[in-house]
Amino acid sequence: MNSLRRYLPILDWGSRYDRRALSNDMISAVIVTIMLIPQSLAYALLAGLPPEAGIYASIAPIVLYAIFGTSRALAVGPVAVVSLLTASAIGQVAEAGTAGYAVAALTLAFLSGGFLVLLGVFRLGFLANFLSHPVIAGFITASGILIATSQLRHILGVDGHGHTLPQMLSSIIGNLGQINWATVLIGAGATAFLFWVRNNLKPLLNRLGLPPLLADILAKAGPVAAVVATTLVVWGFDLVDRGVKIVGEVPQSLPPLTLPGVSPDLIGALLVPAILISIIGFVESISVAQTLAAKKRQTIDPNQELIGLGAANLGAAFTGGFPVTGGFSRSVVNFDAGSETPAAGIYTAIGLAIAALFLTPLVYFLPKATLAATIIVAVLSLVDLSILKKTWGYSRDDFLAVLSTIVLTLGMGVEIGVASGVVISILLHLYKTSRPHVAEVGLVPGSEHFRNINRHDVATDPSLLSLRVDESLYFINARFLQDLIQSRVTEGSDICHVVLMFSAVNEVDYSALESLEAINLRLKEMGVGFHLSEVKGPVMDRLRASHLIDDLNGTVFLSQYDAIAALTPEVAAIRG
Repeated sequence: MNSLRRYLPILDWGSRYDRRALSNDMISAVIVTIMLIPQSLAYALLAGLPPEAGIYASIAPIVLYAIFGTSRALAVGPVAVVSLLTASAIGQVAEAGTAGYAVAALTLAFLSGGFLVLLGVFRLGFLANFLSHPVIAGFITASGILIATSQLRHILGVDGHGHTLPQMLSSIIGNLGQINWATVLIGAGATAFLFWVRNNLKPLLNRLGLPPLLADILAKAGPVAAVVATTLVVWGFDLVDRGVKIVGEVPQSLPPLTLPGVSPDLIGALLVPAILISIIGFVESISVAQTLAAKKRQTIDPNQELIGLGAANLGAAFTGGFPVTGGFSRSVVNFDAGSETPAAGIYTAIGLAIAALFLTPLVYFLPKATLAATIIVAVLSLVDLSILKKTWGYSRDDFLAVLSTIVLTLGMGVEIGVASGVVISILLHLYKTSRPHVAEVGLVPGSEHFRNINRHDVATDPSLLSLRVDESLYFINARFLQDLIQSRVTEGSDICHVVLMFSAVNEVDYSALESLEAINLRLKEMGVGFHLSEVKGPVMDRLRASHLIDDLNGTVFLSQYDAIAALTPEVAAIRG
């Protein structure tokens, strides 16, 4: 039963479900549903899909995540970055508005879901660590800029295209003569209103004496108010005849049963984008889930999260949706509204299903400019250019990774941008580990501690070279250590002993072992002793399985002080 609960977390929290949790989850679901209706429509627009696809992608995926996911507060559905990646990926294999485009979206969700489930089953969640935080921060910042820019065409009422910033700007500038001023008034007005609601409405309502919960609900309903107001304006003033583009007819139905494409060519074209979407979505989702779980001292199982998100995407693939993940804004709203369990997501799905059945005719005259305003306001909070200043002051390597990711994402597109960011991060990591920090250490007087001779006033002996290796040794840095020792122990030097302090070494691979054997042989030929100290148990087990310990031209000491006491007693005497 415990194993079953591990893979079906709903059996765990469901067995303890009570009326208090039901009440809190219902309140949370009402607030999140109000927020999700315009947001789902908007993200479908961003992905280049019909508006109903956004609602469909917010029903079955939420329910499936509630069954398989481990977060009590994570709200799953369409998000801005994944919607942008979806548009970029399927825009290369099909034309927006065609049946092939919708099938490609379903296939992308299917591939993404399948990949996530496989990662979870084989417990490969660590692969997401290849996306460093600077790369993620740079990618999200660049994506926010791209998303906001892509929506300007809807705000201005002009045609536009492109997947990179230069292409988008060039397209918009080239069509400025087509500006529809009625659309501009609606789009600019909705944007200004939504910015005001985000920053000022809740404090205003609190000052007016409204209960905190009611104030929070009304503040979250800001986008709904914008939708209602602009829809009435378009309908009342007959602005469709003046060129204002509207959502149009949205089917009144529950999510249909759909099938992803099985064409080998289609799958081949979407496989790499699906992997990128999976990893980026998982990183975004798990960071939100862990942050919210920590506030209530709850735990998150990353590998089970992979299965939960994978199931959600598979659900989207078979119910007319597109790739989904855990969203930051809606999850925070869900948490702040008092969500106790994932059942809040199930209730949210029921609310969205009711909206899909009965409320869709009401959005017929909804202007696309309002949805664009909703997207712009949401994504501009993702743009954090301060990461450039922070990384410049802390690590130039991380600054290079951030800057490269931002520039390549804006200039060459989201897929190339994030892939390049990952490659740059890995290359920088390999470069840094290929030149590990190796400090020459000496004894701190009056103690048994050893510190860097360049940072502390320590006791040393010219006949003894003590080196502390601050990195695991493997093929990429093994030669560096070999060359370093060779350069120090030169002809005419007074060095009689070399001690490698292994306190920071967690791993020695076979290439590094061969380098240690070569160092031992060369020092032996030169009449110089070669010693090790503070070798960790697992590392020592590996070394004993080789010939190095038997052939060692010296001793393995338990501590660095033992080595100094045995090899240079006069230095060890300084301890007193």
